[in-house]
Amino acid sequence: MEIFGSAYDLLIGYMVPFLFVLTIVVFFHELGHFAVARWCNVKVDAFSVGFGRELFGWYDKHGTRWKVSLIPLGGYVKFAGDENAASVPDREYIASMSEEERRTAFIAKPVWQRAAIVAAGPIANFILAVIIFASIFMAYGKPQLLPVVSTVIEGSAAETAGIQTGDRILSINDKPLSYFEDLKWTVRHNPDQPLVLGIERDGAKLTATVIPVYVTDVNQFGVEYREPRIGVAIASDENTRILKQLGVGGALWEGVLRTYKIIYDTVNFIGEIFAGEQSAKQLGGPIQIAQVSGTVAQFGLIELISLAGFLSVSIGFINLLPIPILDGGHLVFYAAEAIRGKPLNEKVQEVGFRIGLGLVLMLMVFATWNDIWRLMSL
Repeated sequence: MEIFGSAYDLLIGYMVPFLFVLTIVVFFHELGHFAVARWCNVKVDAFSVGFGRELFGWYDKHGTRWKVSLIPLGGYVKFAGDENAASVPDREYIASMSEEERRTAFIAKPVWQRAAIVAAGPIANFILAVIIFASIFMAYGKPQLLPVVSTVIEGSAAETAGIQTGDRILSINDKPLSYFEDLKWTVRHNPDQPLVLGIERDGAKLTATVIPVYVTDVNQFGVEYREPRIGVAIASDENTRILKQLGVGGALWEGVLRTYKIIYDTVNFIGEIFAGEQSAKQLGGPIQIAQVSGTVAQFGLIELISLAGFLSVSIGFINLLPIPILDGGHLVFYAAEAIRGKPLNEKVQEVGFRIGLGLVLMLMVFATWNDIWRLMSL
């Protein structure tokens, strides 16, 4: 079975776009940590793009080693006084520091500064995403589809409610509706809830009540997923497709909204997994990201950069999860320290980091197994 094609196609078609996207996202994440650390006068020993053996690098005037490492699947910033890239304190090294050196160590800073440095990574990801989306909207406009029904699926909730081809949906629960994207968003987040649609048909105003139901489908990557639908399709032609031009302010606002919606959808998806409404088999790992990157790259650079924005939001959100070893886990420890007035016991933190590492590794293995299983099923 041929999964990706030739080795050349694998490298150029999938790995290069994947590494391009990942490098952008990781670089800005670590740049967030780095910039706030510098602002807090923390000495940064190393800024690495990638892990493992250094391929090449240089020192800046502040003594930071900037380097590109062998394994291009992430990166890290290492602060003075840290044992490793996860900001675990090196107690022996800290004890041997001079008073002047200790003042620039990460662990010596007030808890609010440490929290700000840690939070800066995910925040940088969100800012990057907003800038990417806003730049695309400002340069190319925002394509929109008018909510004019072109197809009603047989046996669907829409057919049961009496919706017909050619109907224009004007409102949902008395809230004006301008574009199909807003209809899709509302339906997706109101499963099994009655929605009253205001409809225009041949100049007459009507209402119809629909109840979105979960429908199982398979995307182009072979991933089975479930989402609430009412059973209508909207045509994309010169009569229903418009291009909304945006200025700087409008584009930035749309960038913020797009970022917010990605976070909201992610939280909603996780909640649905725990509620049993979605399958954890939908979770993808690096293989799926590479596959998506390669496919998106075929549509052009703008689409690939847009994917970088989406992944930047996702990585920022994941890093804020309250799991020790991730940024969110560090923030939980710092919150406990602020409340108690002193850090948590070193043993407690060490056990927490071990548990967090185990959870992250299990999640990576599970997601990668999902990727492999999907490829074997093609």
